[in-house]
Amino acid sequence: MDFKPGDRVELLDDDLSGIVQKVYRDEIEIKTEDGFIMNFPADHLVKIKDDINDIDVEEFDFEEVLKQKTPPKKKQSSRSKPKDKGAPPMEVDLHINQLVKSSRGMANHEMLNLQLDTARHKLEFAMQKRIQKVVFIHGVGEGVLKMELEYLLGRYSNIKFYDADYQKYGLGATEVYILQNP
Repeated sequence: MDFKPGDRVELLDDDLSGIVQKVYRDEIEIKTEDGFIMNFPADHLVKIKDDINDIDVEEFDFEEVLKQKTPPKKKQSSRSKPKDKGAPPMEVDLHINQLVKSSRGMANHEMLNLQLDTARHKLEFAMQKRIQKVVFIHGVGEGVLKMELEYLLGRYSNIKFYDADYQKYGLGATEVYILQNP
């Protein structure tokens, strides 16, 4: 390698660098970064390009550099996007006055069966239509409908359920999250 005064060099086997001061036949005199003058054989030194002007522009294929720097374009997917988890849930009001015009003449167990059948049908509908969240509004009362609803929901392996948002529904609602298969 040809060295000339002013070249920046580093020692191959040591962590030492400096600037070439004088060039002899097989020895190079360098001034280290600490200001010391030292002599080394030419084959123990390597030239460092640290200035932008020292870079040989012809060494680079700009097309290749641009390909490496630009991220590959994403392929268009034909798959539809999954539903947004922040989407408003489907609400099902299980209060008996919302299900029938009049509950007069109905026994308590008949009302409870109607409410549970409605919950089951709405849950199956949500699963079929791939709706992820369903809120069942059951009210506070004595808690019989809530217990029966939790028993019904416990039969399904692909759902999670928990009390719905207290600020919006109070204590009288259960939110169901339906796990979707891809």
